[in-house]
Amino acid sequence: MPSRWRPVADSSRAASERRAAEWRTAEAQAPDLVLASGSPRRRELLQNLGLVIEVRPADIDETPLPGEDPVAYVMRLAREKSARVPFFASGLPVLAADTTVDLDGLILAKPDDSEHAAAMLRSLSGRVHTVHTGVAVAHGDDSVVIAVTTEVEFAVMTSGQIDWYVGTGEPRDKAGAYAIQGAGGAFVRAIRGSVSNVIGLPLAETLELLAQAGVTLH
Repeated sequence: MPSRWRPVADSSRAASERRAAEWRTAEAQAPDLVLASGSPRRRELLQNLGLVIEVRPADIDETPLPGEDPVAYVMRLAREKSARVPFFASGLPVLAADTTVDLDGLILAKPDDSEHAAAMLRSLSGRVHTVHTGVAVAHGDDSVVIAVTTEVEFAVMTSGQIDWYVGTGEPRDKAGAYAIQGAGGAFVRAIRGSVSNVIGLPLAETLELLAQAGVTLH
């Protein structure tokens, strides 16, 4: 008789263990924060740190205001993006960011087309420019916005190199028409400051803001 009941007990215990494992998995994958950006680069930077994120892109008008300073521009957009995503009852912080290239005070956002991208690259060739990223973290009634700046020096690019790079398609959706983490990095001679800032999210500063909102690495 005891042998008849043993499989039932074993089956019950196995089911209980499966439920416990499923609960632990769900708990482990609960999001740490909401990312108010559709940028795959920002998502990858955060996920590389082991953070679990919920992506909710904020759709806003990114047109610069008349006479707007590049730093003020990225801070304004980051603030507006974080405010566009509603606060979650779960209490998750909302992270938003915006990056732009600044050439002598001129905002170089994403190019409109291939010709625009080539013109941007010609203007950056052989010169030093700055990259600004505004980062905003909203948590409940609290909201903090900062800006981080990195200097980037470009090598002189030939017309053939510009045509080749534009032809790769990489500049299409990048501020300043280049990606330092991709083929565009071949034309960067020097960099002073945060590399991840040029990619789209200054990680050291972002982690400091997230820590203030209760998000830590785990």
